[in-house]
Amino acid sequence: MIQIVNGAQLTVKRERSMGTARERQVVRDIIGQVQNDGDAALYRFTERFDGADLSTFTVQEDEFAQAMQQVESDFIQALEEAGKRIRAFHERQRQNSWLMQEETGTQLGQLIQPLERVGVYVPGGRAAYPSTVLMNVIPAQVAGVKEIALVTPPQADGTIAPTVLVAAKQLGISTIHKVGGAQAIAALAYGTETISPVDKIVGPGNIFVALAKEHVYGQVDIDSFAGPSEVVIIADDSAKAKFVAADLLSQAEHDPMAAAILITPSTELAEQVAKEVNRQLKKLPREEIAKASLKDQGAIALVENLDQAARLANQLAPEHLELAVNDPWTWLPKIKNAGAVFLGHYSPETVGDYYAGPNHVLPTSGTARFFSPLGVDSFIKRTNVIAYSREDCLRDADHVITLAEAEGLRGHANSLRVRVEEEKGRESE
Repeated sequence: MIQIVNGAQLTVKRERSMGTARERQVVRDIIGQVQNDGDAALYRFTERFDGADLSTFTVQEDEFAQAMQQVESDFIQALEEAGKRIRAFHERQRQNSWLMQEETGTQLGQLIQPLERVGVYVPGGRAAYPSTVLMNVIPAQVAGVKEIALVTPPQADGTIAPTVLVAAKQLGISTIHKVGGAQAIAALAYGTETISPVDKIVGPGNIFVALAKEHVYGQVDIDSFAGPSEVVIIADDSAKAKFVAADLLSQAEHDPMAAAILITPSTELAEQVAKEVNRQLKKLPREEIAKASLKDQGAIALVENLDQAARLANQLAPEHLELAVNDPWTWLPKIKNAGAVFLGHYSPETVGDYYAGPNHVLPTSGTARFFSPLGVDSFIKRTNVIAYSREDCLRDADHVITLAEAEGLRGHANSLRVRVEEEKGRESE
């Protein structure tokens, strides 16, 4: 099922889907109708795409109360503990405003300010992702965002998964709208009678959500253009085949386009993992999805040594990278491109997805070469502060005038020249 290949011949399909012409047109039409018709369009599309005929798409307080009765106490405890760990990690990412003062009185600095309002998209319908709520809301809260609105598609009976509602309630989020798809993205970007526009939209979704986020980028900020999930595992003889196989399958079950790749210098481990993958695959409820992923996007790549493995991993720049090797800390400095790195045999990627603390919203499709994980920085803006003293303004005027005139911007030069002339006039009086 999963092929063993020479590392030098490894090829991975990393094209980010831009959608078909029809899909792009559908998204444009939906966004246009939401802009024109507001809430009325949201009700139409919710009934059309989700089968839910709603009288209101804002979650009411009694729905939160009902959700609390529908989840188990162990889920609530796990959610609380995960939230604490995620919050503690992101608290370390805080940035502070600062000023530097020169002897002449000039002050230069930077203001760190949170975004005012953020929208979080949580996939819904037949699936429920409370972890998406935690990973997207908590860093925004730590950053100081005042208003956070969640949107998520309802089930046909008009309800939202209780696990999602409980996760939101525990974080103090009370504004949840039962709207999904491209129409939810349009509502967050442009606003309707009920949904106020936001400054940034974060959260995963299907191709229509992704295309809608791409369409509204510029009107608002977005987190990223996300591709299929992926894991690369570098392993040596110290790795256990059943651990490695389980980690590959945990990624493969996401989506037929998800990539799960093992890179190893050990032929023996490669063969053991291939057998173990086939054995464990049969036990997965999502067997067909994982099987399609491994067939088209999975591989076991044989390399000569771990140095070559690290070089290959850096070329792939994966979303998740596991170092299932003896003394992984020795190899960490060689990793340059990865969304998240998991060190050792007991740091499976799954702990990062749910509980460890670092954010699970990571760069995909090789973009770890230049993108970073979602974090507190994603929800702030930096404002430069310049308070030049009179003395420094006059001192630097000639240099500024020279640079401005070199670019042919005489008006720029004149803004300094008038100040110099004013000073000369004062001195001559």
